[in-house]
Amino acid sequence: MLAPIILFVYNRPVHTQKVIEALASNPESKSSKLFIFSDGPRRNVDIEKVNEVRAICRKVEGFESFELECSESNSGLSASIIHGVSKIIAKYGSAIILEDDLLVNVNFLEYMNHSLQKYQNESNVASIHAYQYPINNKNLPDTFFIKGADCWGWATWERAWNLFQEDGCLLRDQLVERKLVREFDFNHSYPYFQMLEDQIAGKNNSWAIRWYASAFLADKYTLYPKISLVKNIGLDGTGTHSGFSDYLTGNLNDFKPKQYPTEIHEDPAARKEMENFFRRGKGFNRIKSIILKCLRLFF
Repeated sequence: MLAPIILFVYNRPVHTQKVIEALASNPESKSSKLFIFSDGPRRNVDIEKVNEVRAICRKVEGFESFELECSESNSGLSASIIHGVSKIIAKYGSAIILEDDLLVNVNFLEYMNHSLQKYQNESNVASIHAYQYPINNKNLPDTFFIKGADCWGWATWERAWNLFQEDGCLLRDQLVERKLVREFDFNHSYPYFQMLEDQIAGKNNSWAIRWYASAFLADKYTLYPKISLVKNIGLDGTGTHSGFSDYLTGNLNDFKPKQYPTEIHEDPAARKEMENFFRRGKGFNRIKSIILKCLRLFF
C-alpha cells in the first residue's frame, strides 16, 4: 500500500492548483490517498483567498481518495503541520508531506514510496527528503544520508515522528550541553542554532527547526537526492514565511534516483558540498536580511 499524502494549504490558490496538478501527474497518485488540511483565515482580507483555495481542493481528481479538513480559525502553519502529520501517521504508520508551494516532478511519489519501504525497518533513518539545494553534485551518489531531518517535500514513519520535541528550550539545552552547536550549524556555515533560539524567543514559530533538532539529537539520518525532485514556487513574496528569491529554487527536472545506500551513515562529501553551498550564500543572506529589516521599518 502506498503512503498517504498530506498537503497543507492556506491562501494561495494559484500555487495550490499547480501543486495538486503536479502531484496528480505522478502515476502513483491514482493509488494514493490525499489528505488536505486547510488553515482558517488569519485576517479578514484572507477570507476570500482561503475560500478560493478550498473550492479548488474540493474539485481534486486523480487520486484513490481525498479528504479535506477545514479549520474555522487560524492555527498557523506550525500547529497545522504538527496536528495533521500526527493525525494521519497515527492511523497509517507513515506519510508523505507537502505544503502548498512545493512543486514536485513526475518521479516524486515513486522515490518517496520506494524509500519509505526500503528503510521502514531501519531505526536510524528518520525521514526521506525530496528537495536538494543546488549544490555541486558531480561526484555524489544518486542518494545519500545526512544527519537530522528536513521540511521541503518529506516523508516519515510513526516511529520517527514520535521523536519530535515541541519544546525548543529542551532541544537548545541538549545541543549546548553535548557541544553539538557547530555540527548542528553545518560547521558554522548556516545559522540553524540561531533559528532555534529565535523560535524559543517567539521571533518565529518554526516546526521545521524543532524537527531537525529532534532527529539530529537522536542521531537519526535523512535520505536526500543529489538533484532536487521538488521546486519551491512560494519564494515570491506570497508566503507567510518567504521572501523574493530565485536563490534556492533551481530548475525542476525529471530526475529519478536509481542508487540507494545500503549502509546508514552520513555521506561526508555530500555534507561538505552542502556546507560549501551555505557559505556561498552568506553574502546573499546578509543582503536579504538588510532588505527585510528596511521593509519592516516602512510597512
